[in-house]
Amino acid sequence: MRAFLIAIAAVTALSACEATSPGTGGGVKIYKISAAKTSKIQYRMLDSVNSLRQAAGAAPVQLDSRLNAAAATHARDMSVQNRPWHFGSDGSSPIDRARRAGYSGVYLGETISETFETELQTLSAWMNKPDTRRIILDPRARNMGFSWLQERNGKIWWVLEMGG
Repeated sequence: MRAFLIAIAAVTALSACEATSPGTGGGVKIYKISAAKTSKIQYRMLDSVNSLRQAAGAAPVQLDSRLNAAAATHARDMSVQNRPWHFGSDGSSPIDRARRAGYSGVYLGETISETFETELQTLSAWMNKPDTRRIILDPRARNMGFSWLQERNGKIWWVLEMGG
């Protein structure tokens, strides 16, 4: 448990190191993501998730392009619907989207967020909720998909998918 708490503290501390740009006033900073940062952000999330999983005694996961595609599809769709929820505008479930993207493994779960926060701040928030922490630390997980959509106003729709 001590190692787990240290890992959460490390992820939270790292999230404070993210580059932001000035907001439109009131001291608010907006975390802007360029297309060139996609790989860097996905691997930073993967490393952070694996650190948390290691502290919890779970095996590491690897990025899966099919789950990344399912996550990207859902992030885009949540933005269009303007609501963070697990169902697509076409009525699809997370399992449906993973299958459509070609993922044939055991689908384990999805975590979502609508926020202006960085990926590591979002991971920290997910780890503070029992239902999303359970998905991230599921001992059966071997694959992870992670993607997002950032709107012009800076709002980010994050999606993390886990499979076994």
